[in-house]
Amino acid sequence: MEANPMNMVETKRVDDANKTPREITGNQNKPPTSDPEVVKIQAWWRGTLVRRTLLHAALRALIIQNWWRQKLVKLLEDKRRMALETFIQREWAAVRLQSWVRMWRIHRRYCCLLNAARIIQAYWRCHSCATQGFIKGHYRVTANQLHLELEILLGSEPCIVTECIPLPIKE
Repeated sequence: MEANPMNMVETKRVDDANKTPREITGNQNKPPTSDPEVVKIQAWWRGTLVRRTLLHAALRALIIQNWWRQKLVKLLEDKRRMALETFIQREWAAVRLQSWVRMWRIHRRYCCLLNAARIIQAYWRCHSCATQGFIKGHYRVTANQLHLELEILLGSEPCIVTECIPLPIKE
């Protein structure tokens, strides 16, 4: 009978089908041949696999490290921005408070001057009725001062009052 490779493969399949599972696995678990060229190729292949695995692990580690550095930079920027916003908010609060205090002081000074003018006017109106004297005067307001000149005439004694009152105005 002529040996046909196809028939042999079919025969092996038929033969394998008739064998028990132990016999099939027994054939597959043969000890590896100790051919030095085969061992060299296997060692090269295992080394290539290990190097590839280490390269992938190193690349993944670099990706994670770059991501973490970016996160740290963003966190640092956020901290700096928050600190700057807090500083600006406190500075503006201080400026507003100082402005309000200056405004209150100027208003209080103005009210005192207005009250003094009213007292003088009321006194002299009442007094001029009794003594037939009169008051004449004028005032001038500049950027930071109030110039007040009053001339009070009572009979033979004229009294001239001149005053320059500084106004505390923010420059």
